[in-house]
Amino acid sequence: MEIAKPRRTRRTHSVAFKQALVTACEEPGASVAGVALANGVNANQVRRWMRERGVEPPPRSSLAVQADTAPVSGFVPVQVSSTPVPVIRLELRKGAAVVKLEWPQESAAACGAWLREWLG
Repeated sequence: MEIAKPRRTRRTHSVAFKQALVTACEEPGASVAGVALANGVNANQVRRWMRERGVEPPPRSSLAVQADTAPVSGFVPVQVSSTPVPVIRLELRKGAAVVKLEWPQESAAACGAWLREWLG
């Protein structure tokens, strides 16, 4: 049995296509690998096109650039009071309705006003 090997063919790209990829790689924050992958080309090939045009490819790893900067944390410290806030606790029954109420003690006047209106 004879198996025919598929013949490898070289792809050719136009000068305008190569220049467009090199220009896209020069954009701030652009990844050579990302641009290459999006266009179906190997990243090493795009780097070669950049060298041929005198464009310095960015470092392959962005870790070296990030190592000098301080890490940004999403943590924000919060002061928590150690004493619990005193609350007013009520259980009210009016007909078939039962209301359990917790109200901060520092706004007792508002609690009284609400209670007078509810009892009506």
